[in-house]
Amino acid sequence: MTTSRAAAVMRKPGQPQRPTFLDLFFDLVFVFALTRVSQRLLTDITSQRRVVLTEVGQTLVVLLALLIVWFVTAWVTDLYDPTRPEIQLVVVGTMFGALVMAVAVPEAFGARALGFAGVYVAIHIGRQLVLVPALRGHKAQRRSAGVLLWFAVSAVPWIVGTTFPESPTRGVLWTLAIAIDLAGAMLLWPTPWVRRTASQWPVVAEYLSERYRQFLVIALGELILVTGITYSTKYLPGGHAAAFGVAFATTALLWRIYMYRAGDLLPDAIAVAPDPRQLVRRAILAHLLMVIGIVAVAVGYELVIEHPFGRTDSAWIGVILGGPVLFLAGRALFEYAVFARVSRSRLIGALVLAGISPAMILLPPLAVAITAAVVLAGIATSDGLRAKGRPPEPPSPPR
Repeated sequence: MTTSRAAAVMRKPGQPQRPTFLDLFFDLVFVFALTRVSQRLLTDITSQRRVVLTEVGQTLVVLLALLIVWFVTAWVTDLYDPTRPEIQLVVVGTMFGALVMAVAVPEAFGARALGFAGVYVAIHIGRQLVLVPALRGHKAQRRSAGVLLWFAVSAVPWIVGTTFPESPTRGVLWTLAIAIDLAGAMLLWPTPWVRRTASQWPVVAEYLSERYRQFLVIALGELILVTGITYSTKYLPGGHAAAFGVAFATTALLWRIYMYRAGDLLPDAIAVAPDPRQLVRRAILAHLLMVIGIVAVAVGYELVIEHPFGRTDSAWIGVILGGPVLFLAGRALFEYAVFARVSRSRLIGALVLAGISPAMILLPPLAVAITAAVVLAGIATSDGLRAKGRPPEPPSPPR
């Protein structure tokens, strides 16, 4: 009886493989969360005091924590039946926790540290405390217990870090904690009692690939939201309007570069991959890089729309050009995961943006943004020309 109840929690082979309304409902929180992160990063690089890497690093830790919450939840709804009350409870509870974390983002390393880290730990520990009993008697229980162990270990530096008020020690401990959580996810939370076999980590190709694409669209939606709100406070012709137009063009180019072939073929690539888990791990890392890059781009265009002319601060160049570089690095890794190769146009584009960065301090912010858009347009054009007159390339993941 216990085993049958546990089996009922698992995703069934005949179930629909497309994301559900529950998934879309869950994603709503992350539009807000990414917006809060971009606002925090904006504050980091526009404060009157000299910008230090420590502040940007803190924002990166905050963003990675939120992204881990999303990706682990996507794994849960891939492995388990999303129509079951236990799984719906986990997803909705995680959604509320992510909302609380997002509210705490501006002061996550300050007065709201316990609200941020405590809720983060509660999300992961609480999820596994629901799943482990629900899976009693099923082999998946051992896997779920392994995940619980990894998050219990990382909970120590997360919680201990909150006891050091606005101290560098908090940053060190939280960096260690996020490194443990990232390592666990990349290694699929190995433990002595769980063998990392394909049966332990089955992948529903269509579902998981669609979730990744949806999250990339969420990040692009945050970019549109930030640029739209920024321009609505100006709504002036000239440089502000031009910057708004360049921001939209860049958003469309990022979407085009992402979706071209690799984005479209991700479900097929997972289905034919010799080890789907390896491809999914590469896809997770690739999407982490791309989403971080898009958040940086959003901050960059908020600055450009506000100040299209005048002096360009070096920190501004870091987001206006650094954002697309991170996106292209993630996109290159994603392409490798699907085709076992990387297009030269992506590498050249990233190198060009990085190489011209020092000289961009001589140009106004709008000119820097246009330069980034031109490079992205060149990559998109190269994609189209390379495919012209050729049959569609099938996916061929690395072995």
